[in-house]
Amino acid sequence: MIARDDERLLRAAIELSRNAPPSQEAFSVGSVIAAPDGTVLATGYSRERGARSHAEQVALEKAAELRLDLRDATLYTSLEPCSLRKSDPRACAGRILDAGIHRVVFALREPSTFVQGHGADVLTGAGVEVIELPADAPLVARINAHLHM
Repeated sequence: MIARDDERLLRAAIELSRNAPPSQEAFSVGSVIAAPDGTVLATGYSRERGARSHAEQVALEKAAELRLDLRDATLYTSLEPCSLRKSDPRACAGRILDAGIHRVVFALREPSTFVQGHGADVLTGAGVEVIELPADAPLVARINAHLHM
């Protein structure tokens, strides 16, 4: 079910993705973790903490550093969380499950540019509420135009 702040917080995640240094080896993604009242708890963007860091990973690490309880939080991400990655054995979908997040909102399904991802299916299969808001998907694709998606 779409919540009152979903579109605003998803757009905030998309805007964060503009901070990611372009790479020919990875997408530019932004992520926001928010409390049920819309308060932003943590943010992240691709390559913020090193060349191989993913946006969701960074936001989850920041939340863990603050010892936040994320069971009622929603994770917003411009791109579907990865279910498989070449740069790290822990994919973002697994990290989200480990953090106890039960709700994820994203704009664009992960293209098969690098791997055949199915993060939404992994999360849904584990009982996470997954909401795709594709209205901003063209913007996410434009931000990643350097990859010729």
